[in-house]
Amino acid sequence: MSLLAILTYPNRFLLQVTRPVDNIDGQLQQLIEDMAETMYAAPGVGLAANQVGSSRRILVFDEMSDAEKRQFQVIVNPKLIESDGELISENEGCLSVPEFRSDVRRAARVLVEGVDREGNPLRMEAEGFRAVVLQHEIDHLDGKLFIDRISSLKRQLYKRRVKKQQKIA
Repeated sequence: MSLLAILTYPNRFLLQVTRPVDNIDGQLQQLIEDMAETMYAAPGVGLAANQVGSSRRILVFDEMSDAEKRQFQVIVNPKLIESDGELISENEGCLSVPEFRSDVRRAARVLVEGVDREGNPLRMEAEGFRAVVLQHEIDHLDGKLFIDRISSLKRQLYKRRVKKQQKIA
């Protein structure tokens, strides 16, 4: 296993829509393992393939922060089938949008379908924090960042700060 570099805003690759996976092979299994290792090392609770430079439609997640209980899950070709209710994801952050957090309006419950890492059909209902994690990662796979879901004022302030940091570097 190896740690992968996490792309950060304003990298344009993060804005690309990922491609469905049509072949689950050893190379894909290695990518999944590397993504999980990278997510834990970051540390984060979810990671989409395009955050590490892959255009494949894969996400890994593990909302448990306890290192003893780690057991990441994988969804290949996830699709958001249903969403219901509303909640405010307080202080949401992202490994690709470092040093910035904001409240984000999300669905309270979701139904996601895809396949597991063996290619078996997967149907996952989630609510609360797990629903937020799934929506956040599926947004990545659709070329969206969580800052696309906040007020334009907060988004502009963040973008200006990043531009200023890039000029300094």
